[in-house]
Amino acid sequence: MELLFARNELNEKPKKVQLEKIKEELLKAGEKIFYFDRDNSHKDMMALVDALEEEGFNVYFREVKYGLADDEYMYEVHALLIK
Repeated sequence: MELLFARNELNEKPKKVQLEKIKEELLKAGEKIFYFDRDNSHKDMMALVDALEEEGFNVYFREVKYGLADDEYMYEVHALLIK
């Protein structure tokens, strides 16, 4: 599965990342917060949450609004490794 990290600037393209890379980073750190672009589908984000939970992570997911317009949001995923 390929996802898009949140943009740093409104006019730049979001960077792509594979699910396996996300899992690798989480296994190294044990806990991490990721921000994903609004161009990811909600279905893909739920698939990410499910995949991480299957790997033994406790996952908190929410949409973060940073403006008043409907398209001014990003997804936040906070994952913790349960030992």
